[in-house]
This record gives sequence, C-alpha cells and structure tokens, in this order.
Amino acid sequence: MKKNIAILMGGYSSESAISLKSGNVVYHHLDRNAYNLFRIHIFRDRWVYVDDNDRESPVDRHDFSIAPQGEKICFDAAFIAIHGSPGEDGYIQAYLDLLGIPHTACNFYQAALTYNKRDCLSVLKAYGIPCATSYYLNKGDEIRTGEITEKVGMPCFVKANKAGSSFGISKVYREEDLGRAIAHSFEEDDEIIIESFLDGTEVSVGVIPYEGTVRVLPITEIVTENDFFDYKAKYEGQSQEITPARISGEMTEIISETALRIYHILKLRGFTRSEFIIVNGIPHLLEINTVPGLTAESILPSQAAVAGISAEALFNNAVQEILKEPAGPGQTYKV
Repeated sequence: MKKNIAILMGGYSSESAISLKSGNVVYHHLDRNAYNLFRIHIFRDRWVYVDDNDRESPVDRHDFSIAPQGEKICFDAAFIAIHGSPGEDGYIQAYLDLLGIPHTACNFYQAALTYNKRDCLSVLKAYGIPCATSYYLNKGDEIRTGEITEKVGMPCFVKANKAGSSFGISKVYREEDLGRAIAHSFEEDDEIIIESFLDGTEVSVGVIPYEGTVRVLPITEIVTENDFFDYKAKYEGQSQEITPARISGEMTEIISETALRIYHILKLRGFTRSEFIIVNGIPHLLEINTVPGLTAESILPSQAAVAGISAEALFNNAVQEILKEPAGPGQTYKV
C-alpha cells in the first residue's frame, strides 16, 4: 500500500514565497508510484491541503489530517520544505513529534538552536569552530555605535538573528549608518547580530543522510556581482555558484570535515547547508540552514547533482530514510 506523504510549504516568514517554490519542486520529483503526495500550505491564517486544481481543503490540526472529499486521510510522514518559521525554528518539528509523524528535518531543539544564529555560533565557538567577531542587540537596547564599531570594526554586517534568504541584512561601512541598518534588521526580528566583515572566499557545503550514511556534498564557491550574497544574488541570478569550489584539495578536506563535525556536534538530521568564509586559510562559519532551499536556483540540489544524485533520488531517499527507521531524539546515521 502506498504511503501518504505530506509536503509542507509556505510558512510565516518573508521566505514563504521561496518555500512554496521548494515545496513544489519536491512535489514534482517524488515518486508517485511509491507515494500518495499531498501539498500542505502552512500560513498564519490557514493550514490547507491544495490539490492539483488549486482547490483548498482545511487541515485538522488536532491530528494533522485532511478530508477533501469527506473521507479522512492521515499522513505516514512529512517532508518539511518550510524555510523560516515555523518550519526551520522547531515549531513544526515539535508538533509532528507530538503526533508521532516522522519528518525529514532535524529534531525540534536542533532546529530552534540553528535558527538562532547567536545561540548556535556561541555553542560552536566552544568547540573551537572559528566564527566572525560579533555583537548582539535586542530590540529596546541602547545602541552604542562607538562600542559596536570598536568591537567588530568597519565594514560590518548587521543581521536579523532569526531570518534567512538574506532578509534583514545590511553591510555597513560607516558608523553613522549603523542606526539605519539596525532598524532594518529589527523589521525582521527583535534580536540582531552584528558581525565583523570577513574578507575572503565564500563557500557553501551541504550535508545529507543518503543511503544510510551521512554524506558531505561537493562544496560550492559563491561569487556575487553585488556587495554581498544578498537576496538578488541568491534568487535573481546576480551571482556565480561554482561547484566544485575553486579551492585546494586540502581546504576542501578541512571544510568537509568541519561541516561533518558540526553536523554531529549539534546532532543534526536531514538536509543541512553550512556557509563559510575562508580567511587566511581558515574557514569561518557564518550560519547553518536546516531546511535549505530546494528550488531550481538553490545550492544543495546543484551540489547533489554534481555528486551524481538526481533530484528524484535526493528527495525520495529522504522519505525512504524516515519511513525505514523514523528518526527520534538520539538517532544517528553511519558516517
């Protein structure tokens, strides 16, 4: 009997439009001979099943079921393609865990930790993972621009602490421009992180469970036409994403080992994509994405393709892994 797979997309953040694209890519590549597929749109004002004619049917949140034609349908597993809240910050994971529905993402605590850049970097710094010098602000804090400048230097990056796809981020060159950049970041989140500028080569690396083992994918070098890898660079073609990256074999090994080490330190599951900037031969971690983009423009599926893994194989394996042995707290995969 075919399993019922819910593909969750949308979300509550500025990334909802990108998430819908990711979710639809997954929907069109999963094996319909093996699974019954259901697109589930998660928005603040509604949770709905959307059929192939774009007709909406409500989701019963008590047991995460639907009844589009009067007959109740429950789900055997969920593929999480929600970027931002509630798919990347742990809320959906906790909800599904309570209902006993296996899902393709990491566990709820790990999702919440990695979504909070400040907390995640603080944990990993204790394990010796190099990161940029940083300064933290909460909404309502006194803004001491001189203190910020003294700690992180100029230029610097001002970022929303809990946001993705470069929403709420600015590169600042002068102390007098900090106030405007901080206000912009506070439009996305009530916590921000201000980081020193790292002048080096930016790379991105995916780590995935595949056929029972954890695999590090080929590394991507990011060369942007813009001042930094912003939204337009990511999604409107204003960058080059070169896979494999034009770095030495030694550096490739260092970054791959670091990404895999982070995956295991944080007890992650599912797809992840870590961002680094290489400065003076040392890769510095920027952030970790636990629900990375899966659109045609996204990095992780391109890395998988270079590794010889098609989109069909990538997504179907993710579902097979959780149906074979639903991953709960403490589960690990072979390295």
